[in-house]
Amino acid sequence: MNIAGELGIVYALLGAAVAVLFAGCGSAIGVGIAGQAASGVVTEDPSKFAKVLIIQLLPGTQGLYGLLVGFITLSKIGILGGGTADVSVSTGLLILAACLPIGIVGLLSGIAQGRTAAAAIGIVAKKPEQFGKAMLFPAMVETYAILALLVSFLAVNGIQV
Repeated sequence: MNIAGELGIVYALLGAAVAVLFAGCGSAIGVGIAGQAASGVVTEDPSKFAKVLIIQLLPGTQGLYGLLVGFITLSKIGILGGGTADVSVSTGLLILAACLPIGIVGLLSGIAQGRTAAAAIGIVAKKPEQFGKAMLFPAMVETYAILALLVSFLAVNGIQV
């Protein structure tokens, strides 16, 4: 493999890393924010544990989406198949660009969803019968993470290696 092929692989791996790391960080922060709110509610009323746990877990999906795009990318460039494809610099940059949507949107939406989930947990704390309505607020943020996943998924799969 020539130096250009090695640089192409580096860019493609950077794309996979961006998808996994950024989206994973967004989920970790979001789940942490919601977890703080959930902990306070459970301290006051342990019977609400299951409801607040479900809401707390919602920001965790961005990390899963980033991981999915990361695996698809690694498979695309042959690393999961036991070898590496000869990836040109331009192809590597295209793969990096294709991974950016889920990386960036996953980071930002994970944090936003964590904040929204914390507010929804507040609803459940005061009015547990409103659990279904409370779930809708963080679920709306999820829509944008799904759109970013779709764009990254289609873009990575559309690139010819």
